[in-house]
Amino acid sequence: MSDRGFGSGPSGHVPEPADRWLLVAVAGMLSFVAMLDMNIVNIALAAISDSLDVSAATAQWAVLAYQLPVVALLLPVGRWLDGVGQRSALLVAAGGFTLCSALAAAAPWAAWLTAARLAQGAFGAVLFVLMPVLAIRSVRPEARGRAMSVPATLGPLGAVTGPAVGGLLLDHLGWRAVFLVKIPVCLLALAVAWRAMPGDGRLRALDRRSLADAVLVAAGVTVLLVSLTLSYDAPAWLLLVPAAVPPLWWWLRGPGGRPVTGALRASGAYPAHGAVLGLAAAFAAMHYVAALHLQRDSGFTATATGLTLLAFPLGMGVAGPVGGRLADRYGARPAAVAGACLTAAGLLLLVPLGDGWTPLDIAWRLALAGVGMGLNGGPTQALVMGSAPPERTATVASTLQLSRSLGFTVGPALATAAWGLSGPGGGVTAGLALAAVAACAAVPLIAVRGRAETAPATGPSGTPAPAPGTGTGPGTIDRGHRHAGTPAPAADRASAARPADAPSGRPARERDDQPGSRPGDEPGETTDAAPAARP
Repeated sequence: MSDRGFGSGPSGHVPEPADRWLLVAVAGMLSFVAMLDMNIVNIALAAISDSLDVSAATAQWAVLAYQLPVVALLLPVGRWLDGVGQRSALLVAAGGFTLCSALAAAAPWAAWLTAARLAQGAFGAVLFVLMPVLAIRSVRPEARGRAMSVPATLGPLGAVTGPAVGGLLLDHLGWRAVFLVKIPVCLLALAVAWRAMPGDGRLRALDRRSLADAVLVAAGVTVLLVSLTLSYDAPAWLLLVPAAVPPLWWWLRGPGGRPVTGALRASGAYPAHGAVLGLAAAFAAMHYVAALHLQRDSGFTATATGLTLLAFPLGMGVAGPVGGRLADRYGARPAAVAGACLTAAGLLLLVPLGDGWTPLDIAWRLALAGVGMGLNGGPTQALVMGSAPPERTATVASTLQLSRSLGFTVGPALATAAWGLSGPGGGVTAGLALAAVAACAAVPLIAVRGRAETAPATGPSGTPAPAPGTGTGPGTIDRGHRHAGTPAPAADRASAARPADAPSGRPARERDDQPGSRPGDEPGETTDAAPAARP
């Protein structure tokens, strides 16, 4: 895809900047490598254990040391990214991620490897949150579906293809190549970002309050993630889950959590987050149960199992760009709902899985579910990110990524529990039924319109006011999600400075002295965060 320019509009209109598809490609590349690192190292753990002369449990930290900070730091990173320059954050995060990959590959002992992976996980958390923000700010509102489908498709594809890529590298080049393979992609993304992104501000360090918030969130999410991960083999670890509640509750009730919940209320995105969690849990549960069944019960070889399960990411990869185009033409919500329905249908057809099924019988059902996930991913992200308050775009991106990450973790844990409760005879059916139920539950959640859509904004004359993501005609500027690095024109700055009663169609932020306001609360819901309802 190439960048497109726009001719100047009628007199008095501000010409709209060109779509920056190169930056969308950067978002896709970095999403792929960040998600690739979630799973690619798993297959190399035995080789790492032998090479560094450590136990299997110690080698496991090469995986956990990356996954824990990636998930635990998502929310603090989102709050931080809302107040710093996008270009600076991307260059530092991608550069740090690349450097840590090289350090991990050069690790002479396990402690070195674990430290490098911990630092890489922190940089990876920034990439996870920043990539959808970069994609949505790089294009016009009417191209958001196509833009968001790039990281939304390539990210999960990285996670799914990780074991296959890691196996090939391990067999031919050794375990250190598993860490080196991402470096060329990261360097290319850094070069493009350096040249294509204008300067837009500097980074800033976290203050004491932000650091305290980060510690609370990281502690709660880490306890939750560890307990769910270890519960696969020992269900007693689930007893640790309540220990995650106090730090997370304390954070939610404090000045760090209120802006996050305020942003979600303003965008009406709670149901969509539930749908993202449900679909991620459905995919993870299905993948876990199907892989175990094919190898243990059906006698498939590892190669046959891998090729059969590859039908899902293939369907997803083919349908991802189509979902983005459908979202731009017919609306993000219809495309997202259609994708969720296809995913649910594919998983429902997989529930009667038996020993007599051929690889083809399984593959076409997986492909159908994969097509649905591909159609759903980009439109769902465009739907949620497009309705986010402009000053909280990264915050909402972080909550979306956290929902997906928790779904990937919860899915196998619940499938294992269902398998154990059903006994050996009905374990496979119970696990796949659980995945199908989770996917079916996502359909009504994604179909529900948020409060931001059901209460359209009005201008000073009482007529519906244009909102971001709806496309307001030639020459108009989307104030909510401006192109990456594009400075605000003078008209926008003047409009933002008007009081509430000025004829700009944009109410002022809610004041702390108004009823129900508290210091530190999220600013009031503005019309910028609320897309107008479709006729």
